[in-house]
Amino acid sequence: MSIWWSLHLRREAASVPLARRLLLGTMETAGVDPDVSYDLSVALSEACANAVEHGGDTAPGASSEAYRVTAYLDGEKCRIEVTDSGPGFCGAEAARPARADAEHGRGLCLIQELADHVHIGAKPGLGGTVVSFDKILKWREDAPLVAV
Repeated sequence: MSIWWSLHLRREAASVPLARRLLLGTMETAGVDPDVSYDLSVALSEACANAVEHGGDTAPGASSEAYRVTAYLDGEKCRIEVTDSGPGFCGAEAARPARADAEHGRGLCLIQELADHVHIGAKPGLGGTVVSFDKILKWREDAPLVAV
């Protein structure tokens, strides 16, 4: 079983719950365990929130009003990519944990805790950032679309 979808979203706060609900609905329909679905939806929300807040190009006249979310449920794994057009991101910054009482800066650490594998890097050739993460799926017993 393989399912994938891709969204081109405006860099607005209202786009974050839209992406999250689509992911949750897809995984519920496929029969993914609710705990795994929840972990991935929180990680997706954090990645989208970062794209909304930091994903704009700082150059005058630049077109950076959107970001892209792509999700793949392929076999036993779900992979999610969030791509923006911002000024870029140094992957070393992801390793720097925020203070426990900080109001900002915990999203990437949270993604790393919730996913099995995380990659944060520059978008090839165009600037911007790609946050990709994956997680091994668990299935409900009554899952209609269980991977074979």
